[in-house]
Amino acid sequence: MTAQPAGPPESPATGGRPRQAALAAWIGSALEYYDFFIYGTAAALVFNKIFFPDSDPTTGTLLALATFGVGYLARPVGAFVLGHVGDRLGRKAVLVFTLLLMGVSTVLVGCLPTYDQVGVLAPVLLVVLRLLQGLSAAGEQAGANSMTLEHAPPDRRAYYTSYTLSGTQAGQILATGVFLPIAALPQEQLLSWGWRVPFWLSAVVVVVGFVIRRTLDETPVFEKEVARDAAKLPVAVLFREHWADVLRVVAASVIAAVSTIFTVYALSYAVNAVGLERTPMLWVGVLANAVALVAIPLWARLSDRIGRKPVFLAGSLGCAGLVFAYLWAISTANYGLIFFFGILMSGIVYSATNAIWPAFYGEMFSARVRLSGMAIGTQIGFGIAGFTPSISTAIAGEGSANWMGVAIFTAVLCGLNAIAVATARETYRVPTPELGRKQAASSPDTAMTPANAWKA
Repeated sequence: MTAQPAGPPESPATGGRPRQAALAAWIGSALEYYDFFIYGTAAALVFNKIFFPDSDPTTGTLLALATFGVGYLARPVGAFVLGHVGDRLGRKAVLVFTLLLMGVSTVLVGCLPTYDQVGVLAPVLLVVLRLLQGLSAAGEQAGANSMTLEHAPPDRRAYYTSYTLSGTQAGQILATGVFLPIAALPQEQLLSWGWRVPFWLSAVVVVVGFVIRRTLDETPVFEKEVARDAAKLPVAVLFREHWADVLRVVAASVIAAVSTIFTVYALSYAVNAVGLERTPMLWVGVLANAVALVAIPLWARLSDRIGRKPVFLAGSLGCAGLVFAYLWAISTANYGLIFFFGILMSGIVYSATNAIWPAFYGEMFSARVRLSGMAIGTQIGFGIAGFTPSISTAIAGEGSANWMGVAIFTAVLCGLNAIAVATARETYRVPTPELGRKQAASSPDTAMTPANAWKA
């Protein structure tokens, strides 16, 4: 776990409490994404055998990974609904709701009957619960990022908002760590009851997260914006004034494909196609995410000094190259190379993009439409990324010799992100109240200088 974010207990620029907001976002995001990631791990290792047993191994794996992607279908819908609620009623209401919905649906996945018990009803119920998980995730990160950004001092926005993504990495560590002893069970026990345990443990996650989220205060920046423009519908403002920013965020957000390829496709490819052991491959994820916990706040602090775009682009282009090295290492069955390139790509280089996007995307929008803009843009982009494991499985086909096509596909998505980021405005020097105003990026009166950096 990373250290609690340092800084002033209250930001004179925003009237907010950045420490409290960052800590709540970190813990809530970790708990929320524990739920989301245990599904991905189970989809890669177990679901093809217990929900699609009548299919041949390749088809069963493809169908199981498709259920992982189905969760992303609900995200754009949830983004519109929860984004509007968050920009209308506040960030806190969205954050409490998303945590409860994710927790309940995850516990129920662990209670599902298998295909052998109820036939086709089993995968149908699995898809329904996965859709509910996706609905929850649609508002989680955008809500937490908006809350933290608006509480943060203007010259440390990337640092504080990066704790939401550090929490996501921690949730992935927790999810993988829970699956390590489960994956080591004999096959019969794993398929009968072992896979259910991580889902049942989510009940504890719900209680802890609910208590933490209830202590959050609404941001003063948001309350001032609502008081000034209470009559305006957030969605109407968003698509009238920020439609280009939404499209830019969609294109940039496909960088999440690196994460889904690493956590889901590569794991399935290594175990099911190459024949590697489950436990070492799970450890690659644990160690990569442990490194990311340290790397993310460091990249974010660098971004607060030199800008969002240089750091973001370095991460995007670096991942485009490293995905070739990582999948090649898996194809050679060389564990040393797998650990080296996996940690380098996911733990260090990909962390540069994760550290920056919570601030960079949020800074494109005003407080009145920030949650909607981030939620809609990211969830459509993430929706594309969510299907990359199943698309990649189809590209690779049978056997272990077709990893190159998957690497090219992933690199193309990284390139799309790089174009979107490179053509965006730089926002790290814009004061928080001026964010989302089209003249703010170029006006000398609104630049982040020592004289005006703490203006409210």
